[in-house]
Amino acid sequence: MPASSRTITRSDLIPDAEFSLVRKARRAELLPIKKLRRIDLGPVCTVYFETFETMLFQIQEMLLIEKGGEEQIQDELAAYNPLIPKGSELVATIMFEIDEPVRRANILARLGGIEEHFFLQIGTEKVRAVPEGDVERTRSDGKASSVHFMHFPLEPAHIAVFREPTTQIMVGSDHESYAHLTILSPATRAELARDFA
Repeated sequence: MPASSRTITRSDLIPDAEFSLVRKARRAELLPIKKLRRIDLGPVCTVYFETFETMLFQIQEMLLIEKGGEEQIQDELAAYNPLIPKGSELVATIMFEIDEPVRRANILARLGGIEEHFFLQIGTEKVRAVPEGDVERTRSDGKASSVHFMHFPLEPAHIAVFREPTTQIMVGSDHESYAHLTILSPATRAELARDFA
């Protein structure tokens, strides 16, 4: 199936009882992939580049935990299918992970609009991320959400440069209160390149 039409359907899901038996093994299989797709961006932000497999596991987890039946299945498919890369993009869940509640609230209060400031630097080109249009990620009082779902749309020329091993690729934020860059390792780049059709 071409990446551009890859979505999770009802037929991809297995019953909760069956999933509970293979859950541990599936998590272990995904761990090396997820490790390569997890990028620390500054001190409190993590970028998780998603794929079909990570979203399928997430849906199965939600169904197992919440036990919402058929209605929940449709809700989970609607929520997570947009986060599967479609062949000419990378898709990421970006999280501000701050355990201490007061510190978290103080930091997020300074990060309003940050969803407009994530980007990939591919050689000399800066590719801006596009927020998933499900909900507003900055409240009216200027406080940012701790979770953002972002698409990085790439032109064929970007993908060609991304695949050149000598080109430096970075993920970053240029928000005035959270400006950070992280260089992608060769192993991470090779893993992410699998998302391109």
